[in-house]
Amino acid sequence: MAPMTAPESSKRPFLNRGLASFGTTIFAEMSALAARTGSINLGQGFPDTDGPAHIAEAAARAVLTGLGNQYPPGAGVPELRGAIAAHQQRFYGLSYDPDTEVLVTAGATEAIAAALLALLEPGDEVIALEPFYDSYAACIAMAGAVRVPVTLRPHAGAFALDPDELRAAVTPRTRLLLLNTPHNPTGTVLTPAELAAVAELAVEHDLLVVTDEVYEHLVFEGAHTPLAGFPGMRERTVTISSAGKTFSFTGWKVGWLTAPPELTAAVRSVKQFLTYVSSGPFQYAIAEALALPDSFYETFRADLAAQRNILGDGLAAAGFEVYRPQGTYFITTDIAPLGEHDGLAFCRALPERCGVVAIPNQVFYDDKAAGATQVRWAFCKRPAVLHEAVERLGRLTR
Repeated sequence: MAPMTAPESSKRPFLNRGLASFGTTIFAEMSALAARTGSINLGQGFPDTDGPAHIAEAAARAVLTGLGNQYPPGAGVPELRGAIAAHQQRFYGLSYDPDTEVLVTAGATEAIAAALLALLEPGDEVIALEPFYDSYAACIAMAGAVRVPVTLRPHAGAFALDPDELRAAVTPRTRLLLLNTPHNPTGTVLTPAELAAVAELAVEHDLLVVTDEVYEHLVFEGAHTPLAGFPGMRERTVTISSAGKTFSFTGWKVGWLTAPPELTAAVRSVKQFLTYVSSGPFQYAIAEALALPDSFYETFRADLAAQRNILGDGLAAAGFEVYRPQGTYFITTDIAPLGEHDGLAFCRALPERCGVVAIPNQVFYDDKAAGATQVRWAFCKRPAVLHEAVERLGRLTR
């Protein structure tokens, strides 16, 4: 049989040119590198233990009793939509109608994609905090919009937002602000003062806001404050979260958004042509998970804070400059004290040097120089794994 060849009828590349620069995600590359070298994977942000057993049993029970095995409702099963609305009221005092203001999605990633595709048109500008999760840039590109980065900069051991820089980024073409707090990859949690400045700017310029709050229950100092709770913001904000990070079932891909009816309907119009529906039986299980008592959330935070400290202390002892995260699964470090100046090269060589995998932050920047020496590490791993990783990283200075 003759080898198959691509058609020659067009000189255009097969991949849409707007996406050609993205290639394979850094997470896929580094996870494959970890598997090939047998390294400890502190790159991709997934736990190495499952969430509560009784929530897994709830999913199994749903499958076995026929709940969600066929197409669930397009907006999500009523039980989960009700649980999401109850969650927003319980933790933040925000009231949402589960029938018109809640939409269940295939993880937060689909919620982000559907929101941006729904709310943007070609030429619109989107202000996003840099460094940003890589899907943000891809989704903005798919919408034909223009991303305008505002850089979070190291300050006093953390990363901070400059309100003046944010204000200067707004132009007559700005349509939407895309925020992430608690912030991946820096671990920064925007303060109420920073959020108030964002809200004031959005109201002044009549901007839409999409907020990615998937790490809302992983704040170690202080508390998470939803932007939708600020004056003038509920009616213009799409708030996104998911079950994966909070309940340690990242493979279930159950996400959601809350927004006023007009925005929810717009996003649902796009979502129906992406996955249509997903995760039927898991939706019933996550409805139960959202009702877990405060003690679950408190223990979860305390355990992750302890894991953060194990890795953070070990990275500092190995010679890295460590930016102590206020939230999320991640620690950002600077490799310059080790005499290194290229985070991508450092991460690609690290498995052979000491058997650990991390992620170079520069892939999350438009301004590559700003993140050239930053490296992100995931601490959502068992303490024994983190201790072993710390021991291996100690070889860098031996």
